[in-house]
Amino acid sequence: MSRMFRRTAAALLIAAQAFSAGQAAPDAVSITATVHGDRPGPIYDRHIFTQFAEHLGNGIYGGLWVGNDKTIPNTRGFRNDVVGALKQLGVPVVRWPGGCFADEYHWREGIGPRAQRLVKVNTHWGGVTEPNAVGTHEYMDLVEQLGAEAYISGNVGNGTPREMAEWVEYMTAPAGSLADERARNGHPAPFKVQMFGIGNELWGCGGNMRPEYAADETRRYATFVVVPVNTKIVKIASGANEGDTNWTDVIMRESGKQVDALSLHYYTVPGGFAHKASSTQFDESGWAETLSRALVMDDLITRHSAVMDKYDPAKKVFLAVDEWGTWYAEEPGTHAGFLRQQNTLRDALVAAINLNIFAKHADRVRLTAIAQMVNVLQAMVLTDGPKMVLTPTYHVFMMYKPYMDGTVLPIDLHAPNYSYGKWSMPAVTASAVRDKTGVVHVGLANLDPNRPATVSANLDGLNAHQASGQVLTAGAMNALNSFDRPNTVMPAPFTGARIAGDTLTLTLPPKSVVMVELH
Repeated sequence: MSRMFRRTAAALLIAAQAFSAGQAAPDAVSITATVHGDRPGPIYDRHIFTQFAEHLGNGIYGGLWVGNDKTIPNTRGFRNDVVGALKQLGVPVVRWPGGCFADEYHWREGIGPRAQRLVKVNTHWGGVTEPNAVGTHEYMDLVEQLGAEAYISGNVGNGTPREMAEWVEYMTAPAGSLADERARNGHPAPFKVQMFGIGNELWGCGGNMRPEYAADETRRYATFVVVPVNTKIVKIASGANEGDTNWTDVIMRESGKQVDALSLHYYTVPGGFAHKASSTQFDESGWAETLSRALVMDDLITRHSAVMDKYDPAKKVFLAVDEWGTWYAEEPGTHAGFLRQQNTLRDALVAAINLNIFAKHADRVRLTAIAQMVNVLQAMVLTDGPKMVLTPTYHVFMMYKPYMDGTVLPIDLHAPNYSYGKWSMPAVTASAVRDKTGVVHVGLANLDPNRPATVSANLDGLNAHQASGQVLTAGAMNALNSFDRPNTVMPAPFTGARIAGDTLTLTLPPKSVVMVELH
């Protein structure tokens, strides 16, 4: 363990333990809750932890792929440090090649000898050249290195049903001319393609379609996504932008029987897209606005789920929130259109808020993909040449990793509001899951940057005697992990949780994420 790491961990531990005694600090907010261990809910699907890697900025090139660059250790072109960090995170699925990039991606341009592949201009993101060095085979190699599943977004925007059908056949067919071509390109065995997106944002960069037209196109294209006998592929339709429930209504009514899931995209954008704010230079108003906007996800899922229930009360078609996260102004000095931003403690709270919300809606939400995995928007990892750093968001995902495929336990939470200016929201959000080994995990986020929160939770139906945990916090709202100081925001042990009878008590530090295990 490095000297810097020891100093940082010790400081965080002291800060956490300052609030972890059973007695509340003088100005602590009081929270009551009930964890219903006797009322197990739906599965918290591991696919909720899906990652998104688009051909955008340095998300692929430089972030994941370094090709023949011998100065950065790599395996068949993918950098070992980033792949190792993501593998440790247990990334279950990688969505690729976009995003808007998928709306003009033609798969044949990304197969065969790399030196002979077509070089194009990425018209969506930065106007830079796209070498097509990472194509189907490279992407499949990446998911195999990660031990993940494939989620490919097909081109409905300017592609054709035939092109999409042939791509699926090229990847999955055990025999035939396209399987022979795949073998000549180095992979005789069929690839495993677990999920396929029928276009991306058909309401916007995927074609600016009306919902009625998009529904017909979805029916048409989905018809030709055919895989071999005894093989299953999940078809995900291009769903709504934010609160457009009419889009959801039309797609579900007209094409709901042709697909297995419907997507939803929502970004947390303080200031709005026309006036995006800085990712690092903000005051408490910027903190409060961002967290308040993140909480909108709960209402959006509730409203879209209600529409889906009209046509699918059995919830066979799931909601895939396959683009979510914070979106700020690009970091000064970075390439326009690369969407590179820093990642602070504020983003860690946004991640915890959303992961708690997804637990509440796990009956309908069975896949989500934060945007994006490396170097773009709310990333897990940032790189600069050979350097790599893990972001606060990465650490929150690691804290919530035990939720994968666990059973959601309903939690009733009664918290006063945290308010600043015109922004007001519950001071604490929470969720609870019993993992596959029987251990119960309770995730809590204290959104108030100033006051601790003392939580008293009844544990109904839980025979718990011990509690342990982790806390993620920092001294400043905009604390971040840099290449020079990579351990500024990272989890520390949390020892202040106590169980007496059937009651769990703990005090959350201000602006913190806490994950407690009940044994």
